[in-house]
Amino acid sequence: MHINEAKKEADYIFNLACPASPCHYQAQPVETTKTAILGAINTLEIAKNNKGVRILQASTSEIYGDPREHPQKEDYWGYVNPTGIRACYDEGKRCAETLFFDYYREYGVDIRVARIYNTYGPRMRADDGRVVSNFICAALKNEPITVYGDGLQTRSFCYVDDMVEGLLSLMNADIQAQPINLGNPDERTILELAQMIVELTNSSSVIEHHGLPSDDPVKRQPDITRAKKLLDWKPTISLEEGLMKTIQYFDGIMLDTSQKK
Repeated sequence: MHINEAKKEADYIFNLACPASPCHYQAQPVETTKTAILGAINTLEIAKNNKGVRILQASTSEIYGDPREHPQKEDYWGYVNPTGIRACYDEGKRCAETLFFDYYREYGVDIRVARIYNTYGPRMRADDGRVVSNFICAALKNEPITVYGDGLQTRSFCYVDDMVEGLLSLMNADIQAQPINLGNPDERTILELAQMIVELTNSSSVIEHHGLPSDDPVKRQPDITRAKKLLDWKPTISLEEGLMKTIQYFDGIMLDTSQKK
């Protein structure tokens, strides 16, 4: 079916499609850029052709790049390497935001844009390649945990239940079109995360330090003032509580796999 022939079958569209793990999007950079940009155009066209449909873009904290502002507010334009190995994702998401705001200004499409920070929880793939799942799986197997650089780079981890509540609150809010940070402002170092997971899993894993990847952001912490004010939203699940739920999930998967063998 041609995109212009798409008929309204919903009141809301959530555009969540894009590989978000560096190992996955760097393995298919062209496809990642296409997914971000063409996916945005296709879903926006559906919203444009069906008046009254509201559409939400799952953007990312990566649009801030390796930020020179900390914590990051929505009016910060970012510091991104447009030709680096992360650019397919970073710039793809930035261009998608451009398209969303241009469709809003030119066609009056009812848009919502969420800048999502690191999110984790049960039902992540074991081979997802992101830091929480990598660390937990290694710890449960008592294998070495790889930390890049000195491990003092920071991230802010939001449990999936909190993130889902944030996305639903944003979609349902009657607000002016603007980007909104969604994430947990509880900033932690990667080394601290690794040590916490080793302790929570009672693991014998050792932490190994490897070279820092290219363009790896040094700091990540959302300023969620706008989300608190406009959505009455903030995360409620602590990192320790969320990690325990996630560890239990992965422990169950590994136990089930070993029993099947």
